[in-house]
Amino acid sequence: MSRCAWHVIAPGALTTVQDLGRVGWRHLGVGRAGALDPASAALANRMVGNPPDAAVLEITLTGPTLALSQPARIALCGAGIDARFDDARTGLHTVPGGRPVDLPAGVLRLGAIRSGLRAWLAVAGGLDVPRVLGSRSTDLRGGFGGLHGQALRSGDALPLGQQPALDPLEPQAPAWWVALDTAPPNASPIRYVPAGDLPARIEAARALATRDWRIDPRSDRQGLRCSGAPIVATLPEQISAPVAPGTLQLPPDGQPIVLLADAQTVGGYPRLGHVISVDLPRLAQLRAGDALRFEAVTADAATLLRRKCDAELARALFAVDDRLRHA
Repeated sequence: MSRCAWHVIAPGALTTVQDLGRVGWRHLGVGRAGALDPASAALANRMVGNPPDAAVLEITLTGPTLALSQPARIALCGAGIDARFDDARTGLHTVPGGRPVDLPAGVLRLGAIRSGLRAWLAVAGGLDVPRVLGSRSTDLRGGFGGLHGQALRSGDALPLGQQPALDPLEPQAPAWWVALDTAPPNASPIRYVPAGDLPARIEAARALATRDWRIDPRSDRQGLRCSGAPIVATLPEQISAPVAPGTLQLPPDGQPIVLLADAQTVGGYPRLGHVISVDLPRLAQLRAGDALRFEAVTADAATLLRRKCDAELARALFAVDDRLRHA
């Protein structure tokens, strides 16, 4: 076993180091960060033999070009991405997703994401960046964690954990593949539990499901901004109160915001409710201009959907383990 680093030739549009997030610090104003689709990150880690919370690369829109100084085992999960491996001896190879791939030393070229917005890359041994407040995730707003608290840049060196002993002559991948739900992220409405206290807030929360929305280009890891016919509501002013990933806020312009993993811990905008946890990864795959609709559900329904989603992930992880045992 030995240590090595990947060298960043080109960083891609927005590539960050993430794990399952930074928990237990919200009372001090520190957000969660972490992969916008924890299940995809955990599945990629399982394929290369890592624990589910090992650090991965979260790739947005277009991926990085990485120089591998020695062989590595990787896995790509999430949205489909154009991935090629450039081997000085054997030429250019396609790198498939949804399975472990053994690569010799060479150049990994991750291009455009095809059917969504984000993908996750795991490497055996994980990314060995320092833990900050218990997590290796990059907090872009705070400027800490990950690699120097920011997205990858050309010239960066990504330290890796202990690597398995590999010596492939060319990229090697099994014929099988495992993936989570690959339906288009806007194929069905985004479900939310509406707020239910003041009459004006209840009415505004209901209005959310009556309109067609599009993703505003200003959306980022902190929040997904919706653009459409504004929701006009007379809601009382309020002091800042706790918010979390999934909170639906209504700014004065009537254009809702869904908070995502890099969300602040408190906010003063009126809250319309909360997007259920199983639909947050779908929001992470929506691009600027994509259409979406919302649908109100009960808290009990949200719990049942969470259990169903957890069962789906458990089946996918079992399938990976079964295939690796019989490899």
